[in-house]
Amino acid sequence: MKLTDFSYDLPKELIAQHPAEPRDHARLMMYDRKSGAVEHRHFYDLAEELHEGDVLVFNDSRVIPARLYGKRLPTGGKVEVLLLTPVAEDSWEVLVKPGKKALPGTTLAFDGGMTAEVIDKTEFGGRILKFHYDGVFDDIIDAIGEMPLPPYIHEKMENPEEYQTVYARERGSAAAPTAGLHFTDELLEKIRAKGVEEVFITLHVGLGTFRPVEEENIEDHAMHSEFYSITKSAADTINQARTEGRRVIAVGTTSIRTLESAGTTGKLQAGSGWTNIFIYPGFTFHIVDALVTNFHLPESTLLMLISALSDRDKILHAYTLAVAEKYRFFSFGDAMFIR
Repeated sequence: MKLTDFSYDLPKELIAQHPAEPRDHARLMMYDRKSGAVEHRHFYDLAEELHEGDVLVFNDSRVIPARLYGKRLPTGGKVEVLLLTPVAEDSWEVLVKPGKKALPGTTLAFDGGMTAEVIDKTEFGGRILKFHYDGVFDDIIDAIGEMPLPPYIHEKMENPEEYQTVYARERGSAAAPTAGLHFTDELLEKIRAKGVEEVFITLHVGLGTFRPVEEENIEDHAMHSEFYSITKSAADTINQARTEGRRVIAVGTTSIRTLESAGTTGKLQAGSGWTNIFIYPGFTFHIVDALVTNFHLPESTLLMLISALSDRDKILHAYTLAVAEKYRFFSFGDAMFIR
């Protein structure tokens, strides 16, 4: 399939710059993945669409303040670093701007007395940095780092917790699993009261989720690896639901990628590891029956994923309806329930 097969026109004014307030007052498009039929609701209506015995699967990864500003030594030239993935003790895969001036051997300096040496390049255009510091790395990052908002969000975020889900626990993501941003504690209580089970898994969002597709033939795109973890309890709950014919509903594309990475045999395997799974039309789903997700960028791997769960033409038609109805798009935007 061609990259242009996943293009659509989106007016810039529909790109959300801030989350809905309250969170669960975002709009929700109910979408039938077989027929393509849609219904326009609000996210707080989701509880009405869930049934006793359904299993909601959440990604509990927590975003770290992964954007760091520093300077090159000895010139003092400014640099911007985005932490992606820890690769060894005190060593991280990162993106650096400007990359051309961050060659191996370069030393970078940051506030708090921390420095880093560029020790290698990566095949995806990133760098490997070895950090040197006194104290606790996480504490330093919390003190000097900024939340890594996507480039299409231009308004300043006053409260960093707006870019965290209410159930975020496991530190490690460079971007939020944004479908989960719509949930409130009150909505979760209402969902539990219906007899819906909730399961938490972890995928630390990195370059694999938001790296753009540059190849015209999408099958040639190489996904970047991201770390995931599934407990035995989570796997047992999901496998039992599947055995009993109950729905497994992923909250967000990161959840669906985790589940399908560890469920290729039709049975979800507990454990942790790295996944570079690329889901696009033609993919056979083994674990997931339905998905709660946001509206995604044109020509993105996330739009390809939801097209695989349904049908590309029907999904693009639903997106056309969303534009006409002035839904809000991307990270802080509205949501779909693909069922």
